[in-house]
Amino acid sequence: MSSINVPVAHSTPGGIKVVDFSPFIDGSEAGEAIVSSFKETGFVYLVNHGLGQDKIDQMFNWSQKFFTLPLELKQLAPHPADGSHHRGYSAPGVEKVRHMGSESATDKPKTTTSLDVKESFEVGRENDLAMPNILLPEGVLPGFNEACLDFFWTCFETAKQVFRALAVGFHLEEDYFLKYHTRPDNQLRLLHYPSVSTQKLNEDEIVRIGAHSDFCSLTLLMQDEVGGLEVEDPKNPGKFQSAPPINRAIIVNAGDFLMRWSNDTIRSTIHRVRAPPGLTTKDGMTPERYSIPYFCAADFDKVVDCVPGTFGPENPKKYKPISSGEYIKERLAFNY
Repeated sequence: MSSINVPVAHSTPGGIKVVDFSPFIDGSEAGEAIVSSFKETGFVYLVNHGLGQDKIDQMFNWSQKFFTLPLELKQLAPHPADGSHHRGYSAPGVEKVRHMGSESATDKPKTTTSLDVKESFEVGRENDLAMPNILLPEGVLPGFNEACLDFFWTCFETAKQVFRALAVGFHLEEDYFLKYHTRPDNQLRLLHYPSVSTQKLNEDEIVRIGAHSDFCSLTLLMQDEVGGLEVEDPKNPGKFQSAPPINRAIIVNAGDFLMRWSNDTIRSTIHRVRAPPGLTTKDGMTPERYSIPYFCAADFDKVVDCVPGTFGPENPKKYKPISSGEYIKERLAFNY
């Protein structure tokens, strides 16, 4: 993939840093810029990230082929009714992504009321006995299952580089986070947002994805040119700013588990998907949108404690040790 010439780190109008990741891949450090962006906004754009654009384009093509299949064929890989088994196909309106709010005992979970007008397909690693894949039967869409699994592992290679950079940014050994992300207990998700009424979307009569935070360690996000992602301004709760697509960049955001793991030194920021600015068609409909998030979780059986350097006498640990599996399965079940 050809390199893009950008400053080592600069910010978008919405305040999210754009970080050139190639210096870290080449052996130097972009980690501190990533950690800084995570502390400020919980999000970062990465360019020159090493994930081939041809691979990304191919996966978007497969995603479009899958979602244009008749509903009865997509439902041959049905997502189980149990929300803790996050594999297979979910039709529009089945899943409701909800923000659980603060973990503080004094705060009540915050939820939304509208169902999400989107459809999705999720896949994990092969031979995962705890959460086996639910793939299309052979012959329904030849090559699709294999493409999903191949891209799953391609994303994992990029995620490992980000975890190495994150450790450097925390002034730890490069393999600190890698030791907790070995299996991987991750999830590749293909998302399709059908064309919907812009007015209803703006008035919250319907929702693409409501305001929520992710709950794993990291998310790598690839989005098409349509856009619509919005990130809450940490300095102005309730106010959202656009996080538009940047050519050949991926977005990386910290999840709730990493925020907890970092003793709240890193932000897991609320975000949502709404009508993209300036793209309403003449008939009042918002264009359809495709995106591909890759959710990175620590190995489900490994218990984590606060990251070294994030606690001390003046900043004691806020959370007890917990396994990733225990934490994530609670959160997955909450969405259905």
